[in-house]
Amino acid sequence: MVRELEELRKKSDAELLDEVTEIKTEIRSLKTKIDAGGRVENPMRLRNLRRRLARVLTVLRERRVESEGSERGKDR
Repeated sequence: MVRELEELRKKSDAELLDEVTEIKTEIRSLKTKIDAGGRVENPMRLRNLRRRLARVLTVLRERRVESEGSERGKDR
């Protein structure tokens, strides 16, 4: 997991936003398949995708908070 976070932190905001879109699309697809009564190859895939999405969103949030903090420091 630490390696995954390091990998995410190396990516640009645009790359992370693209990844958010891809993950949400895949989650939607899996949920649709499950709701239709279909069999899913890897039942843990949905859980892992939700966790990956949370990690990506966390990195984006950290960056936003960090940039807001640095902007506030300039105002003082």
